[in-house]
Amino acid sequence: MSVDLAGAVLGAALCGPAGAGVPRLIARIPEPVPPDGEEPVERYAPVAALPGLWWRAALVAAVAGALIGGAVGLDWALLLLLTVVPVSVALAVVDLHTHLLPTKVIWPTLGGTVVLAAVAALADGDPGAFLSAVVGGVVVFAVFHALWWVHPAGMGYGDVRLSAVVGFVLGYLGWAALLIGVYGAFLVFSLLGVARALVRRDRSALRTPLPFGPFLLGGGLLGIVLGSATWGYLVGT
Repeated sequence: MSVDLAGAVLGAALCGPAGAGVPRLIARIPEPVPPDGEEPVERYAPVAALPGLWWRAALVAAVAGALIGGAVGLDWALLLLLTVVPVSVALAVVDLHTHLLPTKVIWPTLGGTVVLAAVAALADGDPGAFLSAVVGGVVVFAVFHALWWVHPAGMGYGDVRLSAVVGFVLGYLGWAALLIGVYGAFLVFSLLGVARALVRRDRSALRTPLPFGPFLLGGGLLGIVLGSATWGYLVGT
């Protein structure tokens, strides 16, 4: 797999500073409305105030941006791929600490990504990429919704909403990125759960909930960076 150095530098240069703004983004997320009769509890403000979050988020975003830019190269697709990186970092941090994926971040992210994908497809003269993104988003959302409907305890609906964003972005790059990204998310999630149970020597650890959002977003990154190469290896092309 070749690496585009200029794309990697651009990705890191744009995503790193944007990642430093993750605490401010998290702090602006409206707090969940408590059920009737219960006192409101701050969920997102403590996460935004975590010490050193800004530089850790900046580092993760810069690395992710470099990997994406290096894999995709100087292409119009970076318009949507790099833009979604800092938001993805914010969502991953929030889910890790609260097991919540705020709807008021996910749906605007999807809307903005759709607009950027349309611009990128027009600029690149490739309307088929936009159509592929729409199909990818719908298909992945439908699959996740079905999984949630069959076993609601196994997946939060925030993961279902997030799957639409991941499916759309990966679909823009093609079915190889989409399949490898989604499969990779489930694979790493399962392996980590088994490894945790083995380390603790306690099978009940398999029933301890893990936030799936970070794995879904990490799988998306895997699909972008390694999707084409991995798919080509699997099918022998």
